[in-house]
Amino acid sequence: MPTLETYNGYPLWRYIPSLPAAIIFTVIFVLLTAAHSWKLFRHRMWFCIPFVVGGFFEVIGYIGRLLAYNSTGTIIPYILQSIFLLLAPILFAASLYMTLSRVIRAVHGETCAMIAPRWLTRIFVAGDAFSFLIQASGAGLRVQAGSGSSNSNPNLGSNIIVGGLIFQIAVFAVYVTTAVRFQINFKRHEASKNVLDVPWQACLNMLYVTSAFVMIRNIFRVAEYAMGSDGYLLGHEWGVYVFDASLMTLTMTWFFLRYPSQLVTRGTSDAGIEMSTSETA
Repeated sequence: MPTLETYNGYPLWRYIPSLPAAIIFTVIFVLLTAAHSWKLFRHRMWFCIPFVVGGFFEVIGYIGRLLAYNSTGTIIPYILQSIFLLLAPILFAASLYMTLSRVIRAVHGETCAMIAPRWLTRIFVAGDAFSFLIQASGAGLRVQAGSGSSNSNPNLGSNIIVGGLIFQIAVFAVYVTTAVRFQINFKRHEASKNVLDVPWQACLNMLYVTSAFVMIRNIFRVAEYAMGSDGYLLGHEWGVYVFDASLMTLTMTWFFLRYPSQLVTRGTSDAGIEMSTSETA
């Protein structure tokens, strides 16, 4: 029977992680990541590489929770789930940002965009990378605190993560605003053009849905870490599966079902990542 253990006298966990839940979501994310990898190579959607990497992060994170079931006093499983589950949605967001840029290019709607497509990807991905670094550093400090280091503040890492998450939410808000403004302007001035072969509205709707999932997850994580190491959410596991695991499952599923494989990029690649794709669905 598993019991709560300590690492160097410090409790890494405030509950015993659920083994069935960890197994179920490990399997789910393995299947979804495999499906996204197949789509990626089938359609040569290289700008979706971060999305696939995010799927691998989810798999590693839930393997960490699975391993922690019988090893709550072992640091490696704690590190795996703490860092990889925190950072995976940032990689999902990077592909969402690049998808918007491709939508604008595919319908020649550059004049209707708040931000030129060649800058849109660079700005939002740069913001994503900055958020990634902030949250990674905060996660590292939390792990250091969890290892029982005498020089670490147990809530410092959480506060840094909260700052990174708030920054990511702000970037996401600007991104959604950019997408909505483009949709309004394009429908008003340019939609009469012959773009019937480009499912731009369906792609934008997919971006709104997946962005909402990621945004809700980020708000949950802000509340979780803002409460501190002794807060309710860090002490009860159900929130992780309801507001993180389930929402990221929906994000990967919805992106797969509404895969933007009919978008055709005009011109050269953007930021060395956005490359041409096939036209088949």
